[in-house]
Amino acid sequence: MPLVSTKYLVTTAYQNQFAVGAFNVGNSEFVKNIIGVAEELEAPVILEIHPLEYELMGSAIFKYIREAALTATVPVAIHLDHGRNMADVLRAIQDQANSVMIDSSGHPFDDNLKITKEVVEVAHSVGVSVEAELGSIGNRKFTEDQNMGRIYTDPESAKEFVQETGVDDLAVAIGTVHGPYPSGENDIRIDILKRLNEALHMPLVLHGGSDNPDSKIREAIQNGIAKVNISTDIKVPFYHGIAKTVSDKPGDYEPWVMTPFADEEQRKVIAEKIRLFGSDHKLRVYLEHPEQLRPFL
Repeated sequence: MPLVSTKYLVTTAYQNQFAVGAFNVGNSEFVKNIIGVAEELEAPVILEIHPLEYELMGSAIFKYIREAALTATVPVAIHLDHGRNMADVLRAIQDQANSVMIDSSGHPFDDNLKITKEVVEVAHSVGVSVEAELGSIGNRKFTEDQNMGRIYTDPESAKEFVQETGVDDLAVAIGTVHGPYPSGENDIRIDILKRLNEALHMPLVLHGGSDNPDSKIREAIQNGIAKVNISTDIKVPFYHGIAKTVSDKPGDYEPWVMTPFADEEQRKVIAEKIRLFGSDHKLRVYLEHPEQLRPFL
């Protein structure tokens, strides 16, 4: 199956009230596990790479993902997660990502708008879709007293931002945080999400999707979330699986001994998330319009 446009994946999901899982790729094992489970469940999937993962693995990881995507039996897109600047974006485009995120949400509104608009102009000129962020997703480094760094997305500001920049989807800050919640609690503001959905009528993205109650995720998907980013929830079981195997078999060192249990644990979580997002067995939705299964906008 050809590499598929992220814009088409998430727009179709939005129209049919399910979400596409966007899983961060930590190494080549992750690629194998994510695509393998997606094929078993006949689900579209987005493989995304954070700049720090990009720096760790280099451009070769994009080539590896692209080859895996082209031989997959389900729609797959390749996405740059949290691009920090135009340099990150251009590198990903050069390495044939068909979707990029520019995250200038830490800048004042006007600067975020300006930076995002410039990225959209460049990316769209070569058919690459663009995700941006408005507001601030929480982070573990902040304390609860600081609201964990969360600044909720304002619907009116978001409407202006989307109209001015032309972004294809928008990551919204509605109470999630990156990584696990230190307190074990979360605060997904469905009331804010409903207002955003009413104002924008476009696919919205949930960052910090790990470590949230299933009920909240389902409710978010019913109110405009069409892409859910997952990183922590698939990394923890994988690396804990490796650690357990090393502990159980300290004298072994071969990869075929070290990785199978970790793969199995990770695949379980990937399958749970795909079912939770409602994207399992949605291949049929995309095959209804095969002419849309193209790599770019």
